Amino acid sequence: MDPRHAEVLEQTDREALGRRLRAARQAHGLTQGAVARDIMSVAYLSRIEAGHRRPTPQSLEALAARLDVSVESLLGELEAHVADEIRLSLDYAELSLESGQADDAEKHLQTALEHLGGARMGGMQERARLLHARALEASQREDDAILELEALIDDKQVNGLTRIKAGIALSRIYRESGDLGRAIECGERVMADVEEAGLEACDEAVQLAVTVAAAHFERGDTAHAVRLCRKAIARAESLGTPKARASAYWNASAMQARRGDVAAAVPLAERALALLGEGQDSRNLALLRAEVGRLQLELDPPALDDAQENLARAAAELEWSASTSSDRAHVLLGLARAAFLSGDVPASRELLAEVHAVGSGHLPLAEAEAWALLGSTHVSEGNADEAGSCFQRAVLTLSAIGADRVAAQLWFDLADLLHSVGQTEAAADAYRRAAASTGLRARAVSATPART
Repeated sequence: MDPRHAEVLEQTDREALGRRLRAARQAHGLTQGAVARDIMSVAYLSRIEAGHRRPTPQSLEALAARLDVSVESLLGELEAHVADEIRLSLDYAELSLESGQADDAEKHLQTALEHLGGARMGGMQERARLLHARALEASQREDDAILELEALIDDKQVNGLTRIKAGIALSRIYRESGDLGRAIECGERVMADVEEAGLEACDEAVQLAVTVAAAHFERGDTAHAVRLCRKAIARAESLGTPKARASAYWNASAMQARRGDVAAAVPLAERALALLGEGQDSRNLALLRAEVGRLQLELDPPALDDAQENLARAAAELEWSASTSSDRAHVLLGLARAAFLSGDVPASRELLAEVHAVGSGHLPLAEAEAWALLGSTHVSEGNADEAGSCFQRAVLTLSAIGADRVAAQLWFDLADLLHSVGQTEAAADAYRRAAASTGLRARAVSATPART
């Protein structure tokens, strides 16, 4: 008997197995005596059909042969040819996702899920559900994707690697939608399970750690985020795989950039790009290429030509990958900033309008950045009122979702702008809001009691 069948037999519900065996016998019009002959006693077969006993692997195989059915059907598994068809549908679905064809992916997934029913079949059920969540996200149905991913994480029968992948996707979606608290909570919950199961030594565990670190950093927990990132880099180096190392270096680069050290961020990002280029992950390669381009725009002076080349390549690569609305908004923002820095304000504004169209109110972090950049285009034309309005829309969006560290920087930028055009009172208010966003508050000063 196939060793895998023996393993499944040990986990199969005895009553369900008995019912399938009895149904197969009755479908052939055979008595228990006719089936049990020279295999086992009639009494023992009766107890198996009643769910009181479990057959041995050898006797189950003999009973399947006597009834002219497959062992898989008695175990409640799929026939081999059906399983092959499902694997093929899942492969096609994944290929469709990787080439940016979410609708085609859903069609293949629907076929696979219908054939699977409730059967897990070597992890295919879990793979189908994870791919389904990816397809939902790619179709901009983030809420449905979240529900599917939450169910995967909560299902204790789902294997550890699939739960890690679901945790990465869920934490990232929450972060991109601005729900930083949930991004951290779900990521740390899965990280605890990873450590308990001893699965830390894999690429996906490193990716999960840096995803959670990014959410901490976005919320303003800089020190903790950096510690998580350093730990992830050490683990990635010990694994030695390009994917894990690229993920860790990528996140370290992003943190250095946001702390203002762009000169240190660029070589880290370029190292990650070189490592990721060794693999086949087209979506992440495009996103990292876009990140390198955005960093090149932050250099002093900006490396405009190199940045525009990287951003243009990233945009083209995303057209043929499993990109999301957040991915596209990220690249559009880079292209808009490149256009602005090159002096093409109309092109920059057109690209920023695309960011808002893609985000459609569901990507507050990207849309806030777009409002801030739009404000800068108005500053360049000396239009302080329009600039101030754009900056305020940006900071209010960020404040509403708790992204206080980023909001503080934008409030500060707005204060500087207002001060430069002589709006002293409004500038002072913006400075106060910048301080409040970082957690600073005025301390009450108690009156000194008079001496008697």
